[in-house]
Amino acid sequence: MKIRSHLKNYKIMLTKRIIPCLDIKNERTVKGVNFINLIDAGDPVELAKYYSESGADELVFLDITATKEKRKTLLNLVERIAKNINIPFTVGGGISSEEDVLSLLQSGADKVSVNSSAVKNPELINQLSKKFGSQCIVVAIDAKQIKGRWKVYLVGGRVPTEINLFDWAAEVEKRGAGEILFTSMNNDGMKNGFANKALAKLSGLVKIPIIASGGAGSMQDFADTFLEGKADAALAASVFHFNKIEISKLKVFLKLKQLEIRT
Repeated sequence: MKIRSHLKNYKIMLTKRIIPCLDIKNERTVKGVNFINLIDAGDPVELAKYYSESGADELVFLDITATKEKRKTLLNLVERIAKNINIPFTVGGGISSEEDVLSLLQSGADKVSVNSSAVKNPELINQLSKKFGSQCIVVAIDAKQIKGRWKVYLVGGRVPTEINLFDWAAEVEKRGAGEILFTSMNNDGMKNGFANKALAKLSGLVKIPIIASGGAGSMQDFADTFLEGKADAALAASVFHFNKIEISKLKVFLKLKQLEIRT
């Protein structure tokens, strides 16, 4: 099976990216608030096809219960989605080895996202970036601000750690990650904007691209995370799934804000 080849050097990319996210549970797209109270948001294959045709720059697929259920990512569903889209496709959930990554790439993913497994075994980032190239490896970081400190959480936000968000971000860059997908658990599903102060600090700390996740509720929220949060890409789910924001209209809005947006 041929591995898809949408990979580019994102380190030198100047345009801002809009990325819908498919959180998958029981092979359905779901969305919650602060990582809980999940509701059904539709068929992932149909949503993926719609976003690909509607101007999304990339697509992220996260099998949100794979790690908790101690199983591998849903390869069949990944393959079905990959056949229906023509944009870069990142897949995460339950990835803990080179074999897992190879299987996903062969199923149609362009990049993989590792989270809990990387925290438990940081050397995994080195191994994967060396084997597949840093442009292929995204490290997802779920973090919550508690009493002024940003702490990293594992297993889909279920397990707290004492690891500092910024320390971990600096380490994953050194180990070879090509991008960081930062989700603020405080902001997730609240629709009141991204965690722009933390994002700006992350952007100033590392040279690799930062994908902002958690909090999108309006078009202005996207503009703010690019302008104030210095994010390289913005990821969202419910505002797209439930037709609160159309990607084509969002891009027009952002261009009017003098932002470099892909057409």
